[in-house]
Amino acid sequence: MLRLFFDSDCDVDLKTAKEYGAELISMPYTVDGKLICPYEDYEEFNYNEFYGMLRDRAAQGGELPTTSSVNAERYKRYFEPFFAQGDEILYVHFSEAMSQTFENMRAAVAELKEKYPDAVFREFDTKAITTLGYTLSREAGELYKAGKTADEIIAHLNKEINHYTIYFFADNLKFFKRSGRVGGLAATMGTLLGVRPIIYISEEGKMESIGKERGRFNALERLLTYVEELGDDIRAHRLVVAHTGADEIADQLIEAIKERFGADLEIEKVVVNPTAGAHCGPDSVGICFHSKRR
Repeated sequence: MLRLFFDSDCDVDLKTAKEYGAELISMPYTVDGKLICPYEDYEEFNYNEFYGMLRDRAAQGGELPTTSSVNAERYKRYFEPFFAQGDEILYVHFSEAMSQTFENMRAAVAELKEKYPDAVFREFDTKAITTLGYTLSREAGELYKAGKTADEIIAHLNKEINHYTIYFFADNLKFFKRSGRVGGLAATMGTLLGVRPIIYISEEGKMESIGKERGRFNALERLLTYVEELGDDIRAHRLVVAHTGADEIADQLIEAIKERFGADLEIEKVVVNPTAGAHCGPDSVGICFHSKRR
């Protein structure tokens, strides 16, 4: 039997995983020395509380959350029950270019295969994180639910991987500067109050800064411009607005999208997971859509 795995860094929560009958790997973060595993230590992510905490600590100079890799032992605990009963595993995961965690994963799988030599493990790197990873995970989930094989799911994802894209802006430069995970960010920094870098995820699976805008209105307009220039049959594909505890700003973007592209356009709103959100910071907003290219 094929078993599908997602991870929480792709903004997949327990509800979404259960919708597809999939398993969920929790990507941890640490607050005040305590390791927290999303959707294992709690069922629902209280994003208002989490992003409110980030705002307060950033303003007061307090200690900010950190993130860490999943170790090999935890990966073994996720996978072994299914290998033991002869299941095949397909793990659709966030970008390997953003984390060392997959070295631990492969070490765990190699060890398990010594114990279960017939075990079949497949993986698909979405070359994405947060809502772009969510969108591709949803694509995989729909096919899995329809009874498609691992080969069929992987073939579809390979076809679509560079035809979904995400563009977003960071509201507080402190978080991305601290994370060190965004290429080209130094060029956007400046000293002007209200400067917001515009970021996307490249075909290599890396976050790259491609410009900056002064003020939230200009940043939102820049996102809409990317949809106009790169959008490919957006009505026929999943369109998602993502935010880090910024419902009001996300709603403004949704309203602007509908004004420009049609009031009947279906748009899903998704909250960025806390592990990735610790790097993005609060009040970041983005849009993921079907595109001519990334």
